[in-house]
Amino acid sequence: MRFIDEATIEIAGGHGGPGCVSFRREKFIPRGGPDGGDGGAGGSVTFISTVQLGTLQDFRFKRTYHAGAGEHGSGVNKAGKDGQSITVKVPVGTVIRDAESGEVLFDFIEDNMVWLACKGGRGGKGNTHFVSSTFQVPKFAQPGEDGQKLSVKLELKLLADVALIGYPNAGKSSLIAKASAARPKIADYAFTTLTPNLGVVSLSDYRSFVMADIPGLIEGAHKGVGLGHRFLKHIERTHVLVHLLDGAELLEIATRPSEEDVTKTLIEYATRIYTNIRNELGLYNPALIHKREILIIHKSDLFPAGTGILEKVQLALHQGLASIRPREPMKSEPFLVSSATGEGLTGLLEAVYSELTQEKFKYMQETLLPDDESLRRESKS
Repeated sequence: MRFIDEATIEIAGGHGGPGCVSFRREKFIPRGGPDGGDGGAGGSVTFISTVQLGTLQDFRFKRTYHAGAGEHGSGVNKAGKDGQSITVKVPVGTVIRDAESGEVLFDFIEDNMVWLACKGGRGGKGNTHFVSSTFQVPKFAQPGEDGQKLSVKLELKLLADVALIGYPNAGKSSLIAKASAARPKIADYAFTTLTPNLGVVSLSDYRSFVMADIPGLIEGAHKGVGLGHRFLKHIERTHVLVHLLDGAELLEIATRPSEEDVTKTLIEYATRIYTNIRNELGLYNPALIHKREILIIHKSDLFPAGTGILEKVQLALHQGLASIRPREPMKSEPFLVSSATGEGLTGLLEAVYSELTQEKFKYMQETLLPDDESLRRESKS
């Protein structure tokens, strides 16, 4: 099934049914008077989130959702039937925006969240409502009202705890396949991953988190270069970023016969690649560069043991991270990881879980606890 994460649709509530103009005509009842019933209300359009959907595929061809109109009122004070309402299901993580202004109308961050998008129009009142002591024969009724109409843009942002980012062919798909039960497409060419992949990583003591494999980013991604910013939005909801440096690229530089100072060249290359990706994240959304981040050198098994080149690059990057990003590097950062052999994977996942736990606790403090400092202190005690 094709991965669809954006769609623009037209929605409208049903038109209210008109009221009825009617007069009683019964035997032995002179001057029966008006008995026109009210028109039925138009149906409404409601959105509901569900974990059973993973894409916006359903909106690829069907672009209009109109609720049913209310029926006409009739004589003997019979009200018209209300129009049929419709419920539109969307995946959890869907953001609904006004298609014209871009304003966020609703954000479905949990399962079974409900949002009334367009109300149906009210039914018109029958002529019975307009009788008065001085106006005994009303020969008119109200028409029904129009339902609300709206053009909305749906954006799906995957709900994952951790995102794997990096240049194309850095091994993100291999890593998520090794760490979880996800089975993304893996090949030895750039941009193998064309859509995000989700996997549940299970640790000991019943601990787990959701990891997302984001298609490769390159310089200019925020402007649409490569796969562009289309998938950058999937990073916005994550708490921790795992940044992969391609060990195969580092090895290719290390084995060039013309290089005089191999270690210096490796450090400059790794720093440039790492900085480029961070710049792209910041240009797309400045908040992304302040997320918790873990840097790893992937495919570390390719380097022959005993040369010490990889360790020198690791030490130099560790010392330089503090000047590139606001947070101090972790003790073992950048982690040396191999998806092929599993080397360093357990340590990486434990570090990711630790960072994730801290970030979630911080998020709960900032969003759930009151602003009153005294109440914050009480909650901590």
